[in-house]
Order: sequence, then C-alpha cells, then structure tokens
Amino acid sequence: MSGRKQANFLLSVAIVEELKRSVEKREQSRFVETALKKELKRLKLEKTLQLSLGAWQDKDQGAGKLVRDLRKSARGRRHS
Repeated sequence: MSGRKQANFLLSVAIVEELKRSVEKREQSRFVETALKKELKRLKLEKTLQLSLGAWQDKDQGAGKLVRDLRKSARGRRHS
C-alpha cells in the first residue's frame, strides 16, 4: 500500500456506534479501508458488467438472425 492520507466524511451515528462496538479503536481505520476497497471493487465490477452486457443485447437484428445469416454464408462457401 502506498502512502496514507486522512479523509474526512460523515457517517450515520448508528454506523459509527456499531463500528466502535465491533472493532477495536486502533483497527477501525483499517476496517473501514478494507470495507471501502471491497465496495469499490464491487462497483467497478458492476459497471464493467453493465458495459459489457450492452454488447450482447439484440439491437437491429436478433442474435438468432445473425447466427442464421452466418450459417447460410458458411454453407454457401462450402458448396462453391
């Protein structure tokens, strides 16, 4: 891990109280950092999936029509 930088942000009272009850004081920063890393990784994966799923959507012609056209083209080349 490279350098460290302090970040200031607001959390709900309930979250802060749960953190204090559940995690030792000297471990809280590392705990929050780990949780943020996991969530950021999940968000990145979700965005990537959304972008890549767009490539698989049927737009002008359905996937079935595309496959049929490719097969016809391949058959025509074999019989020539």
